[in-house]
Amino acid sequence: MTKTPFAITLGAGSSLSNKTGAWRTQRPVYVSCQPPCATACPAGEDPQQWLFHAEEAAYEDAWRAIAEVNPFPAVIGRVCFHPCQGACNRAEVDEAVGINSVERFLGDEALRRGWTVPVAPPTGHRVLVVGAGPAGLTAAYQLARLGHEVTVADAAPLAGGMMRYGIPSYRLPREVLDAEIKRIESMGVTFRLGTQVTDLDAELREGRYEAAFVAVGAQVGRHTEIPAGDSAHIVDAISLLHGVADGQPPLLGRRVIVYGGGDTAMDAARTARRIGATEAVVVYRRTRDRMPAHADEVEQAEAEGVRMHWLSTINGVSGGRVVVEKMALDGSGFPQPTGEFEELAADAVVLALGQDADLALLAGVPEVAVERGTVAVDSTLMTSRPGVFAGGDIVGTDRTVTTAIGHGTRAARAIDAYLRRDDPAEALARTEVVRRPATLETLNTWYYSDAPASVRPQLAAARRVDTFDEVVGGLDEGTALFEARRCMSCGNCFECDNCYSVCPDNAISKLDRSARRTDPRTGARGSAFEIDYDYCKGCSLCVAECPAGAIEMIPEQS
Repeated sequence: MTKTPFAITLGAGSSLSNKTGAWRTQRPVYVSCQPPCATACPAGEDPQQWLFHAEEAAYEDAWRAIAEVNPFPAVIGRVCFHPCQGACNRAEVDEAVGINSVERFLGDEALRRGWTVPVAPPTGHRVLVVGAGPAGLTAAYQLARLGHEVTVADAAPLAGGMMRYGIPSYRLPREVLDAEIKRIESMGVTFRLGTQVTDLDAELREGRYEAAFVAVGAQVGRHTEIPAGDSAHIVDAISLLHGVADGQPPLLGRRVIVYGGGDTAMDAARTARRIGATEAVVVYRRTRDRMPAHADEVEQAEAEGVRMHWLSTINGVSGGRVVVEKMALDGSGFPQPTGEFEELAADAVVLALGQDADLALLAGVPEVAVERGTVAVDSTLMTSRPGVFAGGDIVGTDRTVTTAIGHGTRAARAIDAYLRRDDPAEALARTEVVRRPATLETLNTWYYSDAPASVRPQLAAARRVDTFDEVVGGLDEGTALFEARRCMSCGNCFECDNCYSVCPDNAISKLDRSARRTDPRTGARGSAFEIDYDYCKGCSLCVAECPAGAIEMIPEQS
């Protein structure tokens, strides 16, 4: 006769077993911690939550988890500089999980399969959104989901804001952007394009809107005083990128100098190469390690033949020549002039020195405070005028698409509360539960074998400057599935069954899926297991063998 292990012979609840839980001085409990990727995401996504679905090939469930907060996964999967990956604990094991590339795969899959988002029954409330960029479109999407009637007004002939007019198509193909905007329109959102709002009070009054969200973005290129002769050809980067997006690229000539060091400067230089410049030089007053442009952008620009001229500032422009002064960094890293000059040949100079917002539409709303070119808002993104909210680039935060999406979602939730006569701050507080961070020290990383991140294909550098075709490709289903499964599920149970298998008292049982709970406020997954404390002796073996750090010991209460 085959012998059964002692722990199984004395199964929980059998007449032969003893209730040994009384021996404990501490007990194990399942926890749900905040993964670092979620903490780092400006859009408010919890990547771990949707990677959990993606690693089981439940792609629609994964996409819908993203769509709770972000209507643009196919866009974000291309243009976000993925701070989530910078925070990923997996980077300490081998390489960070390619969260951004999996999100792009899911976004593209949703477009391919035509997945749509349901909307609630009409509430009868009407909201005006001014600005069809990422913040405004996200707010419209979220408000439409809640059943509100939304109108989006924008002066441009096409929606998208800086996603369309500031990000070149070799980074963001227009068919992808158009498809995700079309989904928002199909939810019942009305668009008034080619219409500039100049009097917000009149719009609210005549349109019978009960609330407004202003998200006009920063689409005015910033200038600086540079001595220039009559023949100098100077254009700002925003005008350059906007003209190319409209199909009317400016004539820059063969030799172009771009003045600035941010991502817009890289986009301008790379775009100049694509519209005919044989030489594109970026002039920047600091060194590469102090450049605000992201490393990927700089590397791709250099691969396309863009040259960098470090520690230099433009002193004057005249007659096809640019005079630059050499700089030196002082002890604090600030550039100081050296009095040494040199000349560079240039047919055009592109200024990429930042952007400002045109806030003329708020001039007639005296209750709204504008300070140093930004709109003052409270924690709910409401201005000092009740019912008027603002977000995106105009409120003085990081000027990224991802941050703007986060503002749009937050504003929509606050506007919904305002329309329901609830307090917006209290309503937001009810949904924002702080969870303990899942740090690397809480994980048992030896369980995870080395699995370097998947490499996305790229268009050959030699072919890029002749086309606006997309440079960076996406993952296929096989590599997307592999990448999703690299997630270590930091601080949350992913059902590896280790605790269930190693418990010497057979005190842990696995729950049926229908019995598992999800936190309705955070979307955090509940545990797949249950501990019978009548039989658990508190040995902590389950804690020691949990790869994800999803179990902890707490003192037994007397």
